[in-house]
Amino acid sequence: MLRWLLGGREAQGPVEKTTVLFIGEEQPKNSYTELQVLKGHFDMVRFLVRIDDFRFASAGDDGIVLLWNVQTGERLHELRGHSQQITAITRFQKHSAESSCPMILSASSDRSVSLWDADTGSRVQTVTDLHSSVKCLLVLERLDLWLSGGNVLCVWNRNFELLCKTEVFNDAGITAIIELPKNCIAAAMDKELNQAFASGSHVGELIVWDSLDWTIQSYERVFGDTAQADIQSEIKLLSPKQNEMSVQHLTSDGEYIIAAIGSGIYVYSLLTKNVIAYRKTAHDSDVLHTLKLPNGQLISCSEDGSVRFWVLQDLPPPAEHASSAFFGMWGFGRANKQPPNQQVKKGADCLVLRSLELTGDLIGHSGAVQMFLPFNDSVLVTCSTDHLIMLWKDGERESRLRSLDLFNKLEQNKGL
Repeated sequence: MLRWLLGGREAQGPVEKTTVLFIGEEQPKNSYTELQVLKGHFDMVRFLVRIDDFRFASAGDDGIVLLWNVQTGERLHELRGHSQQITAITRFQKHSAESSCPMILSASSDRSVSLWDADTGSRVQTVTDLHSSVKCLLVLERLDLWLSGGNVLCVWNRNFELLCKTEVFNDAGITAIIELPKNCIAAAMDKELNQAFASGSHVGELIVWDSLDWTIQSYERVFGDTAQADIQSEIKLLSPKQNEMSVQHLTSDGEYIIAAIGSGIYVYSLLTKNVIAYRKTAHDSDVLHTLKLPNGQLISCSEDGSVRFWVLQDLPPPAEHASSAFFGMWGFGRANKQPPNQQVKKGADCLVLRSLELTGDLIGHSGAVQMFLPFNDSVLVTCSTDHLIMLWKDGERESRLRSLDLFNKLEQNKGL
């Protein structure tokens, strides 16, 4: 049983033939050795949202939002009101003269958006009969506004009054919104990166934009397959399958952009403006979510049902300058490639290359792991298409807490 939970599963399909991807049972750097399974959803769970240090919300295709205690696994509230699947969810802080109350904002395919009280589980407000289903939500607390994106981009105040909206996007709906400086927002993009933000495409393009003047800072294109030719010969790019080069997810800590492309993970440096580390086959299937923790560790989850932990390790400097052919050989296309008629800022002359090493994995879900949510260094929450939520806990910490609790009880009862 322990082997099944901590990485003894056989690989499914072709993977890179390196021993590091088959990490096995011995995982000294993996502290998540205790598992608690939470049941409550009856369809796939797609979203996890942190409410505070002790609570989180889960939502998915069953149209239900569930609130949980992350320490005990207790189900606190069941939020019912949507008639179809949840398409977006986020935290919403309600401020008043007396106090500040945490709220949950949820959107559904039933073309409605609801506001829920996280303390009582009651629905406070709702908007129905929208033009289309909402695919993303963004709360601007400092402006007392929130935005919804789909085929229409709408701006609302805290009283759920529509302030303005854009034209209809019939060809492709908005899937993500981020806040930019000078009270601007960008649609169909990803996380805010200080004075820049990044976008990814289904053809493996990664573009870093200046959020002030909207110019391209750098451009990188990652191909899933390339011809393995001599580095001095011309690079012949093949035609990879679309899912192998599609940018599934982007995240950043302000120093690096972590891109999930197909079944691989690519680490892009905002300082040197180049890919410094990668794993072309990090998982057996597409990578769906990534995150870089404050301690430098990277986490990824995949359709193959696993969660994996990675660390960046320095490599010895190359014997000669890393040329465009070097990156072409390893699947990154030509260095500093840019779209026509675009001025792109140049990266550093000397490329610092690092390796992406696997340090641990968690295998417990029987379906694709949609996303994960870390709580400090003690608990990691995962959700999956198998309808389950799992709390992965620091086994040593949990053992110490149980021992301390037992000691306190014995002391209260005078050892009896």
